[in-house]
Amino acid sequence: MATRKSYNQNCPIARGLDVLGDRWTLLILRELIGGARRYADLRAALPGIATNLLADRLRELEDAGLIGRTELPPPVARTVYTLSEMGWRKVPPVIQAIATFGLDLLEPADSALTPLNGFLAGILLGIDRARLAELSGSYRVEIDGRRFEFGVAREGLTAAHGPPAVTVTASASDLITARLGSTAAERKAALRRWKFDGSEDAVKAMRTAFRLTGDPGLSSP
Repeated sequence: MATRKSYNQNCPIARGLDVLGDRWTLLILRELIGGARRYADLRAALPGIATNLLADRLRELEDAGLIGRTELPPPVARTVYTLSEMGWRKVPPVIQAIATFGLDLLEPADSALTPLNGFLAGILLGIDRARLAELSGSYRVEIDGRRFEFGVAREGLTAAHGPPAVTVTASASDLITARLGSTAAERKAALRRWKFDGSEDAVKAMRTAFRLTGDPGLSSP
């Protein structure tokens, strides 16, 4: 394995880039926000990454304490990678900030309508951190056949623990349009097509914390 490069500067940005700044690293972490992923899942989601490079990046992220691996028992008997407790605490705000930065650079095309982009736009970019303290529990989002699971605690997103308090079902197109549609009417229409399953109080709390009431566009307060 190649020696990891360092900026050798004692500032928080340089130190952070020593861990996150290499090519593919943030995209691997982006994938793991969606839940546990097998090595083969990561390879499929990151076309172009060399097998040895993916292995190196996973090892580096594990050494940094941001991810962990779990050996699932038979009959599955496979290794899956997940964000660690520290990873859940540190990674989502970074991914959220970069995704917000990159929104204006996103080209409108069918290639953008992926379950992961739907999750990033519909859920992650809508987090109202001031309201997260009002939530506690696990949540599930079903997007075009892919399942995303996460928990919420006072400090932010966490791994899912136990059955979901709310399950959201929506298409990637409606998740993205609800945030990024060109008009308020378009955004509201897309949000109305989302399906929320859970108690009335749990659904209301989730909708508030993730800005899914009224006009959910990113310019909304």
